[in-house]
Amino acid sequence: MRSTRDSRKFRQREQLVVALLQQPTLEKAAASIGISAVTAWRISRTPEFKEEYRKARREAYSQTMARVQQASGAAVTTLLKVMVDQSTPPASRVRAADCVLDHAAKTMEFEDIESRLSELERSVESSKTGSRQ
Repeated sequence: MRSTRDSRKFRQREQLVVALLQQPTLEKAAASIGISAVTAWRISRTPEFKEEYRKARREAYSQTMARVQQASGAAVTTLLKVMVDQSTPPASRVRAADCVLDHAAKTMEFEDIESRLSELERSVESSKTGSRQ
């Protein structure tokens, strides 16, 4: 069972993680949850805090990337409209076309890498199965 002191430290650590996701500096995060900057600094140096903060940042980033993926269809539509619109300045049309080609090439590269990786994984799995027999 946790002592009152351990419980307070745990709560402060959790609050600091959330505050750091919302505030630009450690000092402002500390102030927002009512602790001193020195206390926040000490908390931020613990392995538990570092792990919790890393996980929280990863989750926040994952949510951000999901939003970007959701908006990608509209982004492509916009690029294609700019690219083919004769009233758009030529430099903007060229830039849009360049973006479309660049992203298409990257997609091909990712698909190629994915295919090669799958083949390597099948090969490794096959050699594992063969060595067991």
